[in-house]
Amino acid sequence: MNIYRDRQIRLFHLFLFGFSFSLLLAGLLLCRYQTFAAGQMLLSHDEALVTSLLQQDIAPDIIAKALTSTESSTAGSRFLTMIGITADRESRLLPFYYYFQQKAVFSVCFCVLCLSLFLFGGARIFLWKREILINRSADVINDYIKGDYSSHLPQTQEGAIYRLFASIEELSALLRAKSENERKTKEFLKNTISDISHQLKTPLAALFMYQEIMENEPDQADVIREFTKKTGISLKRMDQLIQTMLKITRIDAGNVLFIKERCPVAELISRSLAELSTRAGKEHKSLLYEASDETLLCDPVWTGEAIANLVKNALDHTNDGGVIQITCKSSPTSVNITVTDNGNGIAQEDIYHIFKRFYRSKNSKDTQGVGLGLPLAKSIAEGQGGTISVHSVPQEGTSFTLSFPAAL
Repeated sequence: MNIYRDRQIRLFHLFLFGFSFSLLLAGLLLCRYQTFAAGQMLLSHDEALVTSLLQQDIAPDIIAKALTSTESSTAGSRFLTMIGITADRESRLLPFYYYFQQKAVFSVCFCVLCLSLFLFGGARIFLWKREILINRSADVINDYIKGDYSSHLPQTQEGAIYRLFASIEELSALLRAKSENERKTKEFLKNTISDISHQLKTPLAALFMYQEIMENEPDQADVIREFTKKTGISLKRMDQLIQTMLKITRIDAGNVLFIKERCPVAELISRSLAELSTRAGKEHKSLLYEASDETLLCDPVWTGEAIANLVKNALDHTNDGGVIQITCKSSPTSVNITVTDNGNGIAQEDIYHIFKRFYRSKNSKDTQGVGLGLPLAKSIAEGQGGTISVHSVPQEGTSFTLSFPAAL
């Protein structure tokens, strides 16, 4: 039975079995004692009777015959009635019987008292331990209600109450996870709003300044053209910032559904480089790609954007005449796309921060970008079950590797 999985209940039933055995043993001992006491009473009665008869010079053989006789008669009954010894006579008028009755009552009361104390004590210990367990559990549950999950309900034993505790622990784990997710969501929204507002301050301030200059110089066509161009650059930067930030927010919030399909890596990289080839030509930089026949199970749109962001990052941190190389290698478990440049590299103290939003190294203040390309590439890779890694040597170059599970 499932009830006997609970150790305390098993011990309590074992105690009840022991109590029943003790009750039986006490009954047998009491019967034996009462039998012995009855024999002692009869012996004492016979001794007193013999003593009285001997004092009256009754022959010993007659006394012996009377003591061993088992026959009864009507005359004997009438004689006992005549001297007042009947079944209705009060026991206190029969000294030996009265003494035997007192001892019997005392013995029974003593046994009942001892067994009752034994039963009450065992039940009290069981209920006391149960009360301790329930009070402890109530304290832990109250802590859960207050949001403190540092304590845990006991689950080291089996039984119905411990299964209940296990269910409560599972519920608390769900509540804790929900609470932690809510906290992270609030923190995420707070940081996102803070980041966006901080990053928009500079281009907005520039736009206000450009607008004021153009208002004050309405007749200066060269000034209007110059600051109109600068206004367009600032607006483009703001649009890029907002669009990238919204993409990262959607991915991190789990609102993006990656539609995976088998895609040739060559086609994927070609689409990613299409819009960047013109920029690379203007900046006198080379984009090299080694042909590959590998296929990748991924969302081609989002994965292409991740590759493009890595290439943009390489262009941002490579000097004129630099070379950016894209390679693809596969293993039995993964497909790896690597973007390598021969730029200035990343300082060791910056390696652990480059995937943070808006992070800008002190060595890259003059480069393009807003510090969101790498975080977006990381979110896209991890959102599809992949990873992104970096290897860099200062003054020699940097390699970023996107790794995705191999298509089965």
